[in-house]
Amino acid sequence: MSIKAFALVFGIVFLVAGIAGFIPGISPMHHHPDLVITSQSRLALGLFPVNILHNLVHILFGLWGLAAARAAGGARVYAKAVAIIYGLLTVMGLIPGLNTTFGLVPLYGHDIWLHALLALVAAYFGFAHREASEPHMKR
Repeated sequence: MSIKAFALVFGIVFLVAGIAGFIPGISPMHHHPDLVITSQSRLALGLFPVNILHNLVHILFGLWGLAAARAAGGARVYAKAVAIIYGLLTVMGLIPGLNTTFGLVPLYGHDIWLHALLALVAAYFGFAHREASEPHMKR
């Protein structure tokens, strides 16, 4: 898979996830403990804790991915940023107090392993993957 295809796929997945978080039939209402922002508090797909801010962040990452997919350089920056940001979100999800981003966004439960998986895939594309036309870097 090319780096541009990665950004396109992640962009689409993030957009779909962000939109799905607002759909009652797909994401039932749920009370998240310790959240200050409770609007649209749901469990996306019945598994992943989300609220309005969480969904908007997914939509923003989706739009960023679609824009980044237009050029290999932009796609690589996107992949590196997703890897670092979602790696940080994974760690935050493990720490009480930070696992709700100070009451703004739920990052606990199934979000932890999902964020870790997204970070690992993005890290591969951002830091390790090389296109066939790219010169191999000396180490």
